[in-house]
Amino acid sequence: MSRRLVSLVTPVHGPAVSLLPEAYASLVRQELPEGWDWEWLVQEDGEGVNAAAHLPGNDPRISIGFSRRGGPQVARTMAFARSCISGESEFIKVLDADDRLAPGALARDIDVLTRYPEVGWTTSRALDLLPDGSTVGFAGDPEKGVLPAGSVWQYWQLNKRAQVHPATLCARRDLMLVLGGWMALPASGDTGLLLGLDTLADGWFHDEVGLLYRKHPDQITQHPFHSQGPEWEARMRIIEEHTRALRAMMRPRREG
Repeated sequence: MSRRLVSLVTPVHGPAVSLLPEAYASLVRQELPEGWDWEWLVQEDGEGVNAAAHLPGNDPRISIGFSRRGGPQVARTMAFARSCISGESEFIKVLDADDRLAPGALARDIDVLTRYPEVGWTTSRALDLLPDGSTVGFAGDPEKGVLPAGSVWQYWQLNKRAQVHPATLCARRDLMLVLGGWMALPASGDTGLLLGLDTLADGWFHDEVGLLYRKHPDQITQHPFHSQGPEWEARMRIIEEHTRALRAMMRPRREG
């Protein structure tokens, strides 16, 4: 019986490489539906990463690639590009090197995307994983179930952030191909991708915890340019204009 495949993409650079074993441990603990398997596409972002030193060499599901330093958004897209070589995977799932999947996360994503063809992508509840090992959630998650196309965009227009966490994304491969992967920005490229997916198809929110999102000083979200200043303004502008352009292209199809 042929397997069905979900590809996980993981960019890695700098100190986060030492956290790969924890990400891997959370991945091997996933229980998948019968007939399904995963592949892990780890992408070294620049020279000197040496991800292989932190991962078992005898797991054929792990594939390590290298690309010139371009930042995590570019590395994610390069990992996604490697999934296109075989063309086997149906779904693309995000897993950053410093994060951990919660038990059942992959099975829930696969279940929804196989049962509901109109749903193009999923997200889930995330907990911040603090340096002391404790976890913290946040209020404001949507209700479990369908996120109608355009609902994330409506929330983002008011708050300049999404109400669901893009680090928990799992999406159909063909939708990812339409969008070309992640926006090549120094940060927020995953938000741009999320808003693109929200334009193209309904989503789904799992109210079960799907990800432990590690908080640490080396995150790009800790950079002073991340949430203010000219770079932030430019990132928000291109994300907004990109989404508006996609929505304008989709409008005639929906009205027809």
